[in-house]
Amino acid sequence: MAEGKRARRSPDAEALCGCDAVPAGSGRKAAAVDPELKAGSLTRLRRIEGQVRGLQRMVDEERYCTEILTQMASVQEALRAVARSLMRNHLKHCVATAHGRVDAERVYNELLELIFRQSR
Repeated sequence: MAEGKRARRSPDAEALCGCDAVPAGSGRKAAAVDPELKAGSLTRLRRIEGQVRGLQRMVDEERYCTEILTQMASVQEALRAVARSLMRNHLKHCVATAHGRVDAERVYNELLELIFRQSR
């Protein structure tokens, strides 16, 4: 997301999660997170955190731009990998649960919004 911009949600974009029918963004917890997925995601995010600190050092040390940009691409791909894993969990547990429910259309709209937001 561009610096200074915030993600905007339209009032009707307050979709429901298929897990427990609680409005998205309400601070609720995931209903079904595999302990291995959680541990793996946390490990990856800690590694990414270290990579970002390394990027800060590289900029501070005025390292060659292509080296910095290469490392930035690595961080971005690592974040995408965590996002794919979480998306898979969301599809498996939340969206699959919503199928056939009266609020399924809202869940599908939430998913589409999420996919397009991730693809930017």
